[in-house]
Amino acid sequence: MIPVQGVENQTIAVLGLGRSGRATAAALAAGGAHVVAWDDGVDTREQAQADGLRLLDLTRDQNWDGIAALIASPGIPHLYPKPHPVIATAYALGVPVDNDIGLFFRSFATAEWERFDTTPRVIAVTGSNGKSTTTALIHHILKEAGRPTQVGGNIGTGVLSLEPAHDGEVVVLELSSYQTDLARALTPDVAVFTNLSPDHLDRHGGLGGYFAAKRRLFAEGGPDRAVIGVDEPEGRYLAGQLAMAASDDRVIRISSGQKLDRFGWSVFARKGFLSEYRKGRQVAAIDLREVRGLPGEHNHQNACAAYAAARAVGIAPREIERAFHSFEGLPHRSQTVAEIGGVAWVNDSKATNVDAAAKALAAFPRIRWIAGGMGKDGGIEALAPFLGNVTKVYLIGHSARDFALQIGQTPYEIAETMEQAVARAAAEAQPGETVLLAPAAASFDQYPNFEKRGEHFTALVKALQG
Repeated sequence: MIPVQGVENQTIAVLGLGRSGRATAAALAAGGAHVVAWDDGVDTREQAQADGLRLLDLTRDQNWDGIAALIASPGIPHLYPKPHPVIATAYALGVPVDNDIGLFFRSFATAEWERFDTTPRVIAVTGSNGKSTTTALIHHILKEAGRPTQVGGNIGTGVLSLEPAHDGEVVVLELSSYQTDLARALTPDVAVFTNLSPDHLDRHGGLGGYFAAKRRLFAEGGPDRAVIGVDEPEGRYLAGQLAMAASDDRVIRISSGQKLDRFGWSVFARKGFLSEYRKGRQVAAIDLREVRGLPGEHNHQNACAAYAAARAVGIAPREIERAFHSFEGLPHRSQTVAEIGGVAWVNDSKATNVDAAAKALAAFPRIRWIAGGMGKDGGIEALAPFLGNVTKVYLIGHSARDFALQIGQTPYEIAETMEQAVARAAAEAQPGETVLLAPAAASFDQYPNFEKRGEHFTALVKALQG
């Protein structure tokens, strides 16, 4: 646990008592704060009270006397589509509102660091797609290189549940737009922006607000190094704002597909090869084509981002290359779960939007595609250019029939359930083909989350092996 600094003897309110809210309350108490808490759920409140948390009904104005700050959990709206009533009350009363990310950045460094030989560092990763894989890959590279490291944030451990830093440690954080948008302190040593595609637009008041939430990590954080994906206009804009000139190597531009040889520092992948350029000269290269845990251009972009972040903290190219080959990938993200009779079975249940599904479809030849679920605005019409590799589509869930109308002449079958889709794909797949679960839809019609959907697919595939 990381005790929160600067809160001793203050009354701090916590809104939302899920995993991050509970951890925040504990870290505040460890820092000497008097913690009061509230949650909209009756069952959650009762459990929290049974666990010893002091509840205070923050929906009542008279209960705000003496509260110095409100700490809100990431899932609670603080601006769009409209602020939660408790947060609106805090604004009206002038009570500062923060989240656990802000508390982490103001509390991570301690006086003990003066005795360290090497100052700990923080790498923070944000973006629309690929940030979990990039975060996990950076962490894996650091471990393989023998560097002390922890990983947390939006992946794995909550930030305030991490251990206090060790000498020379590098903490790697995945940060969502919900987390960066509200945090009052954002001070990573290295910040990574993978890419941007429309998502969570209702929560941020549109695409501009969504990008602004990501941009805060760089504009307000002032990282020593910024790793910026420049395959979209927003990334090119951000890199241009942060760099004093094209030669400014504090900004490391990355790309999957573009050659970037005009800048002070860049990393890019083309035709399966990663290249690092410094001041217009190539200094390293890695063949990504045989890296099993990172298939496809989208994962090559993740590899570029992780490579650049690792280089920014002093890891050598050969060490990074070795770590790439031992990286097994994250569950539910282009994860090969089995090879049966020459057929590869790939679980990309995390591909919940069109952009992520497009990247998955471009990663493999000869695909039998399992898609569907709770479709998002626009359906899958935008995937038409990516269907050339698809032999047949097996459609499941609520949007199966809507999706069927949007795939043109591509052969399809309404399978309805995952069981039926896997069974039909198993009966029809030929050696050399890939059965790919990349739903391009949310899971909530049939599963509580994308993880459960991916786990179900994996279990069904494992059962085929007997």
